Amino acid sequence: MKVLLFGAEAERLRPELEKYDVFELVETHPELVVCYGGDGTLLAAELRWPGIPKVPIRNSRRGHRCIPHSPEAVIQRLAEGALTRMEFIKLDCAVRHGTDKDPFCYISAMNEVNVHMGRINSAVRFKLWLDDRPFDSDTEIIGDGFVISTPFGSTAYFNQITRGVFHDGIGVAIKATSHYTSHVIVPDSTVFRVLITRGPAVLAFDSAEEYFSLRKGDELTVRRGTHPAILYVWEPLPYQTDEF
Repeated sequence: MKVLLFGAEAERLRPELEKYDVFELVETHPELVVCYGGDGTLLAAELRWPGIPKVPIRNSRRGHRCIPHSPEAVIQRLAEGALTRMEFIKLDCAVRHGTDKDPFCYISAMNEVNVHMGRINSAVRFKLWLDDRPFDSDTEIIGDGFVISTPFGSTAYFNQITRGVFHDGIGVAIKATSHYTSHVIVPDSTVFRVLITRGPAVLAFDSAEEYFSLRKGDELTVRRGTHPAILYVWEPLPYQTDEF
C-alpha cells in the first residue's frame, strides 16, 4: 500500500510505518494518507487529496475528529487491516453571478460551506430556497452570514451557532440573525439555493486558505457531493459525528 505522511510532525511516524512490509512510503500519488495532527490537518489533507482514504491520528489538543490512541497502536491496526473504513458525505457548491451560465467558483467541502459578511459593520442579506421551495415565504434574511454543514462538520461552526449537532442530513445555520429560527436540518437529498441580495460577503470552506468574494446577485447552489470522504477509524461508530 502506497502511504503518504501529512502533518507538521508526521515524519515522526516514518520509523513506525517502516516496520511493516505492507507499506510503501511515497511523496505523490498515495493510496492512503496518514494525517498526524488535528482536525485542520485532516481537512487540509482532504482538500489536497480528495477521496483518497485518510487515517487521522491525533497530535493536537483540538483533534476531536482524530484517533486519540497512540500512533504505534493505530499503525499496527492499519497493518493488520483492523481499522474500520467509513464514508462521510461532502458538499458540492457552485457559485454563479446573475444569469451567467457557468459558475465562477466551484468547491467541495467535508465540513461546511461558510458565507460571512464582507464588512464588519454591514450585514449580509440573502434569500434561501430548499429544493426550489422558499425558506420562510421567500423572505429576505439578514444576518452575519450562514453555514451549510455536513453531519461530520456539525460539531464545528454549526455547533458554535446552534449549540447542537446532527447525525443525518444537511444543516444550515444562520449567524447572528433576528430571524425567527437560527437553523434547519433537512434530508441530504435537498438542494440549497442561496441568492445574495446585498453584499459584500466572503465564501470560505473547511480549512482552505483560499476564499471568494461575493456580491449582490451571486447565487450559490449547494448539494450532497458525488464522492465521499473516506476515513479509517479505530472502531465502528454508532454515529458518524461521534468522536473516534
